[in-house]
Amino acid sequence: MKVAKIAALAATLSLAGAGAGHATTLEDVQSRGELNCIINTGLIGFAAPDAAGRWDGFDVAHCRAVAAAVLGDPDKVKFVNATGKTRFTLLNSGEGDVLFRNTTETMSRDADLKLSFLPVTYYDGAGFIIRKDKGVTSARDLSGASICIQTGTTTELNLADFARANNIDYEPVPIETNEEARTNYLADRCDTYITDASGLAASRATFDNPSDHIILPELISKEPLGGAVRHGDDQWFDITKWVVNALILGEELGITQANVESMAARAGKNGDINRMLGTEGDFGAMIGLDKKWAVRAIKAGGNYGEIFDRYLGPSTDIGLERGLNALYTDGGIMYAAPVR
Repeated sequence: MKVAKIAALAATLSLAGAGAGHATTLEDVQSRGELNCIINTGLIGFAAPDAAGRWDGFDVAHCRAVAAAVLGDPDKVKFVNATGKTRFTLLNSGEGDVLFRNTTETMSRDADLKLSFLPVTYYDGAGFIIRKDKGVTSARDLSGASICIQTGTTTELNLADFARANNIDYEPVPIETNEEARTNYLADRCDTYITDASGLAASRATFDNPSDHIILPELISKEPLGGAVRHGDDQWFDITKWVVNALILGEELGITQANVESMAARAGKNGDINRMLGTEGDFGAMIGLDKKWAVRAIKAGGNYGEIFDRYLGPSTDIGLERGLNALYTDGGIMYAAPVR
């Protein structure tokens, strides 16, 4: 019995020693001086290159916030483009440090694919887009339709479940990227296209005649979209999680891209603001960063509300209302844990 205990202890110490010699994700990112962030291959509003070829969008802004918090510079990001099929492989293989690619949290992705999901950044649901002249006004009238569907996404199972429950026969047209779906749909190779409703609004905004197309009223699933990291590095999970929380809290507390530095210059009367901006306590040390991590994250692109309005909101071509994504104080369910 004693020999067995000694052998077990030796094995434990050996594994601990091996783990101790392995660099953490934070160390890897700081050593290379660049964050590898996995994003879409192109979805306007979420992740797409601008006229100068610079990647921009809602998901991209979250990448830049993490880079700012960790590296002090929101531009120190290498963007790794991924399809629905390749995104998790790229993350788990280490080619990306964090995934921000309009991705739905599910049990299998958490427990089976070994992903740790960050706070939800967009509450959504799967829907359908179709030409007005087809005369369809409900998803329950799609029997016999050909449907473009992106492989490697939750949408495949959602559509199968919806079709079975509503006795709908359909012809699947598999595609891998949003651009491929857009091309096939506009070329009439499929009658309708199914994906997250926000993605449908983003795609429609790029059409020559957006008003010729409608998004059907039914949302057939719950799609809590957010970032993700690999299992196994709790410190990195904490860093990325709290960066997202900081952006949401920034909106709650009235901290904006314009005023964050002045608010962080001295302690005020609001303890929640003081703790997050580093004028009270040292919460950055808890996650391996300095006191101004949240200041840099918000300065990079603004708080959550500013990011939403800039890329997705009513004044953009996409024209999305906040809806569920409004703060809980404004009738939505967007809510962040406090820094304390």
